[in-house]
Amino acid sequence: MAGDTPGAGRARRSRLDLIEALHGKVAIEVVDIIDRPDEAEKAGILATPTLSDESVVPPRRLVGDISDVARVLEYFGYLKKDSAA
Repeated sequence: MAGDTPGAGRARRSRLDLIEALHGKVAIEVVDIIDRPDEAEKAGILATPTLSDESVVPPRRLVGDISDVARVLEYFGYLKKDSAA
């Protein structure tokens, strides 16, 4: 995230929605690139918001709007795509 912008606020709310959708079984760390630029650079964050799954090699990243919880969960493999769609 980047500071206290409206986009950062939406991403923070989406983060909570994702944690709730996974019944708290996932931890999502917030890195504010304004407050912690070195950590953001180390993590390879080039744009915000970025959601990164570091448990896989190579890390899987999603950049941009993360408000569509079902789509984000599908992208990271928590939900399977509906074969009827």
